Amino acid sequence: METDNAKKALNNQIKTSIGCIFGFALMIWAIELVNMFMGHQLNRFGILPRTFTGLIGIPLSPFLHGGIWHTLMNTVPFVVLGGLIITRGIGEFLEVSLFIILAAGGCLWLFGRASYHVGASGLIFGYFGFIVARGFFDKSISSIIVAFITLFLYGGVILWGLIPISPYISWEGHLFGLIAGVLGSWLAKPE
Repeated sequence: METDNAKKALNNQIKTSIGCIFGFALMIWAIELVNMFMGHQLNRFGILPRTFTGLIGIPLSPFLHGGIWHTLMNTVPFVVLGGLIITRGIGEFLEVSLFIILAAGGCLWLFGRASYHVGASGLIFGYFGFIVARGFFDKSISSIIVAFITLFLYGGVILWGLIPISPYISWEGHLFGLIAGVLGSWLAKPE
């Protein structure tokens, strides 16, 4: 009887976690579709560094994108890396996400170039940094394995994303996201 209850609880947790991740992804897509029909006018609510109105972009920018391709390129790593984090619980996923959004967005607002910065890639880079650093700080076999898998799947893409190769890509957002993820993992490390 106890194992049946444990299985049901685990199944419910898995369903809720999957629903949460895909719910966020669906929200990003819904906002992108509305934004697209408005000629991407919502992007003015992205992060515009060192401006008062740009402050609103700190919590909003991960949900705004520059087009369908931009949204698509962020969806898969968001689901995969966010999915790896949510396996530790929805509470941790929400805390990590909020920390990365605020810390990376705040740094981007302070130090980024004067341009609108939008997209979930800073959050994704933060997830990457959190997961890899978690393997280092946790030192549990499961965290180390997940860190190596994450490095294998996304390490090359992450490195390329840190290089300022295009004026349309917020490499600063990527960098601050990565730093925020590592910092978040350090702050959450076991005592």
